[in-house]
Amino acid sequence: MTYRHFKYEGWLYVFAFLLALALRLTQLGAMPLTDAEAAPALQALQIAQGARPALSPHPFYILSTSVLFFLYGGGTNFLARLIPALIGSLLVFAPRLFDERLTLRPRPSLLLAFFIALDPGLTTLSRQAASPIFAIAFLLFTWAFINKNKPSLGGFFAALALLSGPSIWQGLLGLGLTWAIFQGFNSRRSSKSTADLETIFTDSTTTDYQSPISNLHGERPIPNPESPITKYRSSLLPFLVTFITAGTLFFIVPNGLSAALASIPAFIKAWLTASDVSAGRLFLSLLVYQPLAFLLASIALIRGWVNRSFRIIPLSIWLLVSLLLAVFLPSRQISDLAWTLIPLCALAAMELARSFNIFPEERSEVIGVVLLTAFIWLFAWLDFSGMVWLSANSREYVMRFWLLFGALVLLVLSLLLVAAGWSIRTARLGGVWGLALVLGVLGFGGTLGSAGLRGLAHPEFWWPSAIPMQADLLQATVREISEFGLGNDFSAPVVITGIDSPALEWALREHFISVVGSLDISSAPYFVITPYQTDPVLVAAYRGQDFTWRQTPLWNATLPNDWIRWITLREMPQSGETIILWARDDLFLGQ
Repeated sequence: MTYRHFKYEGWLYVFAFLLALALRLTQLGAMPLTDAEAAPALQALQIAQGARPALSPHPFYILSTSVLFFLYGGGTNFLARLIPALIGSLLVFAPRLFDERLTLRPRPSLLLAFFIALDPGLTTLSRQAASPIFAIAFLLFTWAFINKNKPSLGGFFAALALLSGPSIWQGLLGLGLTWAIFQGFNSRRSSKSTADLETIFTDSTTTDYQSPISNLHGERPIPNPESPITKYRSSLLPFLVTFITAGTLFFIVPNGLSAALASIPAFIKAWLTASDVSAGRLFLSLLVYQPLAFLLASIALIRGWVNRSFRIIPLSIWLLVSLLLAVFLPSRQISDLAWTLIPLCALAAMELARSFNIFPEERSEVIGVVLLTAFIWLFAWLDFSGMVWLSANSREYVMRFWLLFGALVLLVLSLLLVAAGWSIRTARLGGVWGLALVLGVLGFGGTLGSAGLRGLAHPEFWWPSAIPMQADLLQATVREISEFGLGNDFSAPVVITGIDSPALEWALREHFISVVGSLDISSAPYFVITPYQTDPVLVAAYRGQDFTWRQTPLWNATLPNDWIRWITLREMPQSGETIILWARDDLFLGQ
């Protein structure tokens, strides 16, 4: 049996790509760059200006972005995030290359493309500079093209994956552990079952057949004329050429190769550094940002292990391994869940695809169940949102809690009555699509919020910590004072003392910046930026203005009601860092 395409399938993939592109490019430069983003962006800017800085272990991002900065003549927030946004959008085409691995029908692959396009986590990572989205996309494309018997393209993307940063090693470790566990699982099965299961996870060329899927349906296997050794040899040359040329920007930046190798100690360091992100926050993130995918994947996991599905079992192992790696990583961040999202969305797409075959004679009943399910979920959500305004010890709060519990029980009872009165199939289809409607809208709201389209006042899990809140205001103030006092927006140099913030250097990148440990007041710089403190020497000769700089939500110092308020309104107490911009008095002589 061969893979069957349907009409307009290609156009639907294009639509998924355009949808992903719109979500990733809209207001891409509105949010200020954080310290983690600004450090590699500054290195890219320095390369574009002809300097040779030491590179952080993100050579692909730095070198590719330096080309954009060179062509544009400078750096902007938008350009600093453009390459991740484009690569993250192209990721929606990866499921098309895994069509036969997911199913013989096109729907799960296509649904997975839309899950990737709309996922809050993948969308946010695609809008961040030097994010793990490069490692995810390039590793999946490597796997996909090897699966498609195109080793040259596989070698090309493998080289780009190794240039993507430390996150590639977490992905490879997760896949390696998955493969090992999978082999142990297969060892308990018969030789034929083992061969069938291996092909879902490993490349089809590890056997003597092109596609063992045909064997499952009694068809005669087709010999593969190309051995695995020959295939891997043919991928070695494209790998080396790409790794050397892309890793050195065509030999312009030789230390790009050393930056690629530096990703290994950077990944090891991640296992030696503690984090303030709790494991519970990772699990809560999956429930809040991927409610539909989480629910569908859970159903698929239960069904797959009960039926011993050779497509679901490998994905479930990968899901569990990647999740445990993110949880047990000492320096864990929410972005470490990115490797978990791929198998999670794949399982959800496979489960949702089972609910598409609705017969004409049952459509009215299914629509009725969908509306009933959506109505009960809407009531439950409004009841949950109302708990924000009540005290946890009040009688009204307890009453709303039991109303919420009762609504969920009512939903279960309603589906059971539908199954008994009409059919289990009608209850299943209506329940799934009702949940898809409500939870899909909730997840899409999380996508818009995590993309920063609701503004900086509503913090999200997927945002990097310590976002510069008034970077644009600080930049505009320095420009205006410089233009007023010297007649040029960027002629006044800036001295930064006592503050370690690449984001601050990036915000003032068009000025000449000096970062010093202690200030030599005899040099009388035009602008000085210091931490929030009173300096008598500066007060005598300068005028100061304070700015809110890095602001961090107090995730670890919250009450239960704060979490309800954040889930419904995205409001969370935050702590901020204040800095002072000092401008020399003679810049204001014209006033």
